[in-house]
Amino acid sequence: MITTLSSRVFNQDTSRAKKAALSGPVFITDRGRPAHVLLTIEEYQMVSGSRQNILDLLAMPGIEKVAFTPAKVSGKLFLPAKL
Repeated sequence: MITTLSSRVFNQDTSRAKKAALSGPVFITDRGRPAHVLLTIEEYQMVSGSRQNILDLLAMPGIEKVAFTPAKVSGKLFLPAKL
């Protein structure tokens, strides 16, 4: 569902715009003409074709709270190159 809000309404009630974005794009108009589009991050990534990389994921706020215990590695960690 597409929602259209004037920039004035958007500025006065951003929580309404964010809730509307959960159902689809929100067009924000200036003087009656579409000027901006508000999307959820998931929608943006889908339409832009962007993919997350490990550096972006490690820089996320709150990442320090994620528990991570890597498995112990046994055996050879490398093999000599065959030239």
